[in-house]
Amino acid sequence: MPAGLISGRKKWKRMILDIILDSLTDSVKLLPFLFFTYLAMEYLEHKAGAKMQEAIRKSGKGGPVIGSILGVFPQCGFSAAASNLYAGRIITMGTLIAIYLSTSDEMLPIMISENAGFTMIAKILILKVMIGMIAGFVIDFIFRRQEKNLQIEHLCEQHHCHCEKGIWKSALHHTIEIYLYILIISLVLNLVIALIGEEVLGNLILNRPVIGELIAGLVGLIPNCAASVTITQLYLKGVLSAGAMIAGLLAGSGVGILVLLRVNDDRKENLRIIALVYAIGVAAGVLTELLGVTF
Repeated sequence: MPAGLISGRKKWKRMILDIILDSLTDSVKLLPFLFFTYLAMEYLEHKAGAKMQEAIRKSGKGGPVIGSILGVFPQCGFSAAASNLYAGRIITMGTLIAIYLSTSDEMLPIMISENAGFTMIAKILILKVMIGMIAGFVIDFIFRRQEKNLQIEHLCEQHHCHCEKGIWKSALHHTIEIYLYILIISLVLNLVIALIGEEVLGNLILNRPVIGELIAGLVGLIPNCAASVTITQLYLKGVLSAGAMIAGLLAGSGVGILVLLRVNDDRKENLRIIALVYAIGVAAGVLTELLGVTF
């Protein structure tokens, strides 16, 4: 076997081993931060979750304000609860979309665990709240619907949020689940970067005007926490632009859209809501990029 081929194989093995080791090392460091962040959020959810949902129900015309503010708290299934409330016409379409747009899903715990900085996190959350609030009022003005009461089943009984396990077990479950997502994404991302280079990757698709926002918005629509994990990780690693990151995080609503498709029988209305969330996310992302907004 030629010496060059042997040398090439050794180089590949060394590179892959380095990537695995680096990914494991980086992700393991996040475990304690993730666990204590989720533990705090579980505690708040158990103490205030029902009150927050009740506040949304009683908000009336001010729903987009209350919804966009409460939506930033990454609760277990909060966007799913909003989908149920909308299916019962207890909240308006504007309030629902305000919650979808402001929901941060897994962005907040990951940014906290990565020491992203208070200023960056605050700017992103405030921007999401403002966009959700404005969009909610505009949508309510256009699509005003009559509300009717509908009995809402307990969220945990429907969507397996692990709330019944207690805050410690629930926090541990979320920590392990998100840690595995982070580890897989880190492995794939580090491999891609090693093969083609971070700068080439950023300029290839993700950082091109409009295209990056369109792709990130589609990723955000995936009804799984992996979407927000991926977008947040890509941005923190400098691969994703600020505009694309905003587009993806605005379009991402956790399992909210998935629940909406299940509980709301009007398919055309569901598609309209999904299209609005995506369009608003992409438009906001493009505008963020054009204005040169930084975080």
